[in-house]
Order: sequence, then C-alpha cells, then structure tokens
Amino acid sequence: MTDIKGAIYPDLEGKGVLITGGGSGIGESIVHHFARQKTKVAFIDINVEAGKKVVADCAAKGWKVHFEACDLTNIPALQAAVKHCRAAIGPITVLVNNAAHDQRHKMEDVTSEYWDERFATNLKHQFFCAQAVIEDMKAANDGVIINFGSTSWMVGQGGMAAYTAAKSAVLGLTRSLARDFGQWNIRCNAIAPGWIMTERQKSLWLTPEGEKELMIRQCLKRKLVPADLAKFTVFMASDEAGACTNQQYVVDGGWV
Repeated sequence: MTDIKGAIYPDLEGKGVLITGGGSGIGESIVHHFARQKTKVAFIDINVEAGKKVVADCAAKGWKVHFEACDLTNIPALQAAVKHCRAAIGPITVLVNNAAHDQRHKMEDVTSEYWDERFATNLKHQFFCAQAVIEDMKAANDGVIINFGSTSWMVGQGGMAAYTAAKSAVLGLTRSLARDFGQWNIRCNAIAPGWIMTERQKSLWLTPEGEKELMIRQCLKRKLVPADLAKFTVFMASDEAGACTNQQYVVDGGWV
C-alpha cells in the first residue's frame, strides 16, 4: 500500500468503524484511509492471510486495526463477528458495506442455488451488518451506513445477471434504511464505483481492448484506483457530508 493521502476530518477521530471485505482491493484501501483518520477500525474478510497482512501493514504505519475472519454469507457467523468487533473497538457508528464478488456467469448456467449464493454474497450481508450495528447508532443518536453498489447495472453490463440484479437492489436497501433511521441522525448512502483498477480487475478482466474502451468512455483519461473510492468514502462518513442521506453517489470518472 502506497502512502495514504487526503484530507483529515477531526470529527472522525475516535469513532468506531466497521468495514466488510477489508482484506484487499477497495476495502483494503478504505481500512488504511480510516485508520489514518485515527478512528477505531475493525474489518471483516473471508481471506485470513490477506486480513493479517492488512493488520501488519497498518501496524507498520503506527495504526492499530482489528481483523475478524468470517464468511459473510453465514449470517450467524457474521453476527458473532460483529460482536467480536464491538468488543475490540467499542460501539460502531460507521459501517462500510464494501464486500462483494463480481463473478461472471452465463444465464444458461445459473441454478437456483447459485442465484441465492450470489445474492448472499453481494446483498444479504449488507442488511444484516446494518441490523447488527443499528442499536449502537441509535444509542449515539449518530451513525453512517455506506453501502457499496456498482455502476454495472446502470450501464447495462451483461454476463453476470445475478450480480447486477443484487447490486441494483443495494439502492433500494439504502433508501429504506435512510428513511427508517434518519430520526436518530443516522445517514445511509450508496456508493456506485465504476471500473476501479484493483489487482483482481487487472489480473482477470483488464485487456488491451478493455483499456482502450475505458479511455474512450471515461471523461477522465486515467485509470481509477482504490484510493479514489476510499477518500470519497471517508468524506461521506465525516460531518462534511452531514446533510447527505438517501442517495447514491457514482464514482466512475464520468463513464458515458
């Protein structure tokens, strides 16, 4: 992880932050950026070795973060992991539902079980993570929930219908939570990333043809990186975005 840069938001210092999928990619960058804000960070990831590496990388910068290994599709295990995070860092008033998996699939190959697994991986845990921390936020009369969606369904991307369907549903979940819990000063927003150059994206999907299309379709003629999302996520959690709720924010470099 390169040097972490960006604004410092003093109101975030000391807040309990929980991040899902924090072991790699966008989530890893989000962990580092929140740790830099002197928040109390916990993160969940299924990859034990990746999670331990993030902890070590943060420690090398003088930041202490807490890691829980968990399969987020196992809801009882998820609920237990959140309890362990709370025991480690205290009440959680910022939740970043980042974890997802954009596995490609042909419609002809999809079974009922696979469809359910894709929704469990990309949507269901967002609701249950929010449920697990909502009482902390209500007690504090303060909270931020940030759900990660995707631009894939907005641009009509094919080849992964279960993923795009789940990601489109993130917006409905977000607006429901924003309406239900705004009375406790709890804000809920969605962030929809465009094509972000994580190691996974570069190794699996970025081809010379894809890179050419990227430079044509993005208004910004550069590759977007995880830090672009992480810095915006930190901003959305801060009081600087205190009037922002019930919305989806697209971070895609101006894809047209």
